Amino acid sequence: MNDRASADPLRVLLLDDDPFQLSMLEDMLEDLGDFDVASATHAQAALAMLKTSPPDLMVCDLSMPDMDGIEFLRHVAENGYNGTVVLLSGMESGVLKAAERLAMAQGLTILGACAKPVTLVELGDLASLARMHRRPRRTA
Repeated sequence: MNDRASADPLRVLLLDDDPFQLSMLEDMLEDLGDFDVASATHAQAALAMLKTSPPDLMVCDLSMPDMDGIEFLRHVAENGYNGTVVLLSGMESGVLKAAERLAMAQGLTILGACAKPVTLVELGDLASLARMHRRPRRTA
């Protein structure tokens, strides 16, 4: 990997229907360092963002009203997303683990499945993993 690629900020897409959760995650990423963060409160908006500017890391809530996280991840996988994913949920750990297995079976790279609220340390560790998995970006 060249120096330019490693110096680029990690592109992160946050998807959660709760604006407070999004704000908290954005603040945590700001505290952690150099990130290019986009946020969406609806799965359809996040899918549109994935097409125009695919992130290196996607942090996705599992429980959303318009499209649940499992359905969203199925669409993401079908569209060939090759970045990394972190799952978030307020549901019990068994649900998180089942969602993680389903997403991995669809070919997605799942870095972790975390209970809400995620801690700064957890998010920092997962962002570091995402940097290690980051693929070089195509330039025009």
